[in-house]
Amino acid sequence: MVEKGHVSESAAANGAPRADGTGAAEGLAKTIGAASKKGPPPVHLWNPPYRGDLDIRIKRDGSWWHEGGRIGREGLVRLFASVLKYEDGRHYLVTPVEKVGITVDDAPFVAVDFRVDGKGNAQVITFTTNVGDETAAGPENPIRVEKDPETGEPSPYVHVRRGLEALIDRKSFYRLVEIGEVEEQGGARLFGLRSGGEFFPLAGADAMGL
Repeated sequence: MVEKGHVSESAAANGAPRADGTGAAEGLAKTIGAASKKGPPPVHLWNPPYRGDLDIRIKRDGSWWHEGGRIGREGLVRLFASVLKYEDGRHYLVTPVEKVGITVDDAPFVAVDFRVDGKGNAQVITFTTNVGDETAAGPENPIRVEKDPETGEPSPYVHVRRGLEALIDRKSFYRLVEIGEVEEQGGARLFGLRSGGEFFPLAGADAMGL
């Protein structure tokens, strides 16, 4: 569903945005689909030439936009998400034959839910993202928190794959706080989460009133 007015199919064929927000991105989608028929795209093995930027933006809420229109087809969003690559501080969509830059306002994914398995040092927190990825927090997939320097508002993230992170949504973060614990490190009392044998600090225990 697009926020702007309807655009005809003939216009879309000439590169204008379509009513579903895809437009010229359709050609890229076909290339990705052809390359991933035999399983998850091996993006880490692809190093094609850079072909410029495509007018695709991922907003902070995880929604994808193309040429001013929201991409409403979940299947297409997941397809594009499967070939995301983070390189030299930028995000790209990568196929075997080309690499195109896109704009990401914050993190490319949003962690919308999680489950907890095990207890104590054996506890594992597994997150689910808005595009269907699952990531188990641990040494390879750390949880981190950034604070807005002006408001002090925390923004929690979890690593998903190869430098790509998910912003943990507010409802999930509140639930995580409920299962947090206090640990002393270097003489400081820290409040955080334990997963995959690691302790991930979220804030000072005093700041949490503990």
